Amino acid sequence: MSSATGRPADRRFHVATWQVTLTVALLVLGFLVAAQLQSETPRTSYTSQERGPLVQTALGLQAQQDALKQQLLDMRARIQALEGTSQGSAAAVKSINDGLQAARMGGGLVAIHGSGLVIQLEDSTKTIPPGANDTDYRVSAADVRTVVRELWLAGAEAVAVNGERVTVSTAILDIGGSVLVNSAYLAPPYQVSAIGSTDLYGTMTGAPSFVEFVRARAEAFGIQISFARPSDVALPAFAGSLNLRYARPAPPLPPSPSPAP
Repeated sequence: MSSATGRPADRRFHVATWQVTLTVALLVLGFLVAAQLQSETPRTSYTSQERGPLVQTALGLQAQQDALKQQLLDMRARIQALEGTSQGSAAAVKSINDGLQAARMGGGLVAIHGSGLVIQLEDSTKTIPPGANDTDYRVSAADVRTVVRELWLAGAEAVAVNGERVTVSTAILDIGGSVLVNSAYLAPPYQVSAIGSTDLYGTMTGAPSFVEFVRARAEAFGIQISFARPSDVALPAFAGSLNLRYARPAPPLPPSPSPAP
């Protein structure tokens, strides 16, 4: 009896338990799915709200980067252009430097050497006659100035007196028993050195004005005038002051009137 009545009762009990368990599991799964969907909704909304500004920021940074790249390309192009004109710039700088060097040489500010001539002037050794002026028998500043002038006229490019470079501002004056050249007191004998062409000696000694000077000073008073033609004459640079105390630039000339038609 128990076997006839107990089996069906136990079978119904196990079927009902399985159905309940499945139902509960499905309910729990549905709840979890619903909860997950509810939790994703605000997250998706938050992400979509923040993406716009981030995209704009990224676009702005990209624009700045593009601008910097363009500046870099422009700078490279400018560098290439400057490199292309560097030869012309170098030529212009060289031309300016050559002009400055020529001006320095013309002003006596550069030590130079070359072929030339040295003329030495010494006091007379003659006995001074009674009543004569003894200064006529000594080399004076006028004698030195005459020799310097004759050298310039003969084509000398540079002149120095006892190592004092002669420039456009050089003064040669008598000071007591010596000669003042620039700011230096020089004692005899006086050596006037000049740089010029190889025919400087012939040109100078053949000049009528220099021949007259030799006659007036050497023959009449015994002033000793000697010449030397070394293979190389060295002249120092001018070492005096270049500041002019009283000179000032000349005013520009007014424009000349145009001729009437």
